[in-house]
Amino acid sequence: MRLLMLGGTEFVGRAVTEAALARGWQVTVFHRGTHAPPEGVTALHGDRTDAAGLAALEAGEWDAVVDTWSGAPAAVRDAARLLAGRARSYVYVSSRSVYAYPAAYGLGEDGPLVAGSADATDSGDYAVAKRGAELAALDAFGDRALLVRAGLILGPYENIGRLPWWLGRIARGGAVLAPGPRETALQYVDVRDLAEWTLDAVRSGLGGAYNLVSETGHATMGELLESCVKVTGSDAELRWTAPEDVLAAGIEPWSELPAWLPPGELHDAMYGADVSKALATGLRCRPVAETVADTWSWLRSIGGTAPQRPDRPAVGLAEEKEAAALR
Repeated sequence: MRLLMLGGTEFVGRAVTEAALARGWQVTVFHRGTHAPPEGVTALHGDRTDAAGLAALEAGEWDAVVDTWSGAPAAVRDAARLLAGRARSYVYVSSRSVYAYPAAYGLGEDGPLVAGSADATDSGDYAVAKRGAELAALDAFGDRALLVRAGLILGPYENIGRLPWWLGRIARGGAVLAPGPRETALQYVDVRDLAEWTLDAVRSGLGGAYNLVSETGHATMGELLESCVKVTGSDAELRWTAPEDVLAAGIEPWSELPAWLPPGELHDAMYGADVSKALATGLRCRPVAETVADTWSWLRSIGGTAPQRPDRPAVGLAEEKEAAALR
C-alpha cells in the first residue's frame, strides 16, 4: 500500500506513519520540516497555509491519504481537490466535537452536526472547523472519504499534555487531588489503536463517518490514576474528592484536571458515544494500564517533558491551587 500522510511527525500522524511502516507500506510524509519524520519515509515539504504550499504534491499517486489537520477547512479543501484524481481514498481524522451540543448519551454517527464550511479560511471554533474539513473531504472524494471521529486520544507522543500532566504530577508524589467519583467512566482511544483501525479501514476500503473511541467505561478515572501511581512508582496518595467539592474550589474540569468531567450533560456528551459501528469493523482497544505504562516509558525516553502544541493551551492544575483545595 502507498500511503500519503499529511503531517506525520507528531502524535496521531506519527502513530499512523509508524504503524504503516511496520506493515511494510510505502509512506510519503508531507510536512513543513519543523519536526523530523520517522525513518523510512519519503519526505516532501510544504506549508499548506501558503498559496503555493502544495507544490510538492502536484505529482504522485497513492492508495490512501491520511489528514489530521485541525486548522482552517480551506487547507483540507485544497489538498483534497488536488489529490482527488490520484488517491483511492481520503481519511480525515476528525472529532466527535462535530456533533451539535449537547450530544445525547449513546449518540451514533447519524446524530445532528454543527454547521461548517469547506471554504472557511480561519480555524475559528474547533468544532465548526472540523466539520468544515469533513465537508471538504466529502466534496472531493465522496464515498471514498473516511471520517474518523475521535474523542479523547491518549498514548505515546501526546502533545496536548493530558496524560503526560497526570504522570508528571503523580510522579512528584505526595497528596494528589483525585477528582471523583473514582468509578467515573471514561471513553477514549489509544493513539496506536486509532492508527491500526484506520489502516485496516483503508485496506478494506471503508468510507463514511465512524465514532472512534473505546466503549464507554473501558476505563474509569480510578483505573487511569491508579495506573499512573503504579508505573511511576511514586509515593503519591490519591485523595478522592467529590465533584461538587472540586467545582466549589474553582477548579476547571478537563483543562485543570485533564480527562476529568463531572457527572452530567458534558460528561454524557463527551463519554457516551455509540461505537458499535467501529467495533463491528475491527476496533480493538488495549487496557488503560498499557497506555499509561507506554506513555510513561516514552516520556522518560525524552527527558520527562512532553512536547506542547503551540496552538493549544497548556493543561494542568497549579500546585498552589491544588494545595489550597486539599486543605
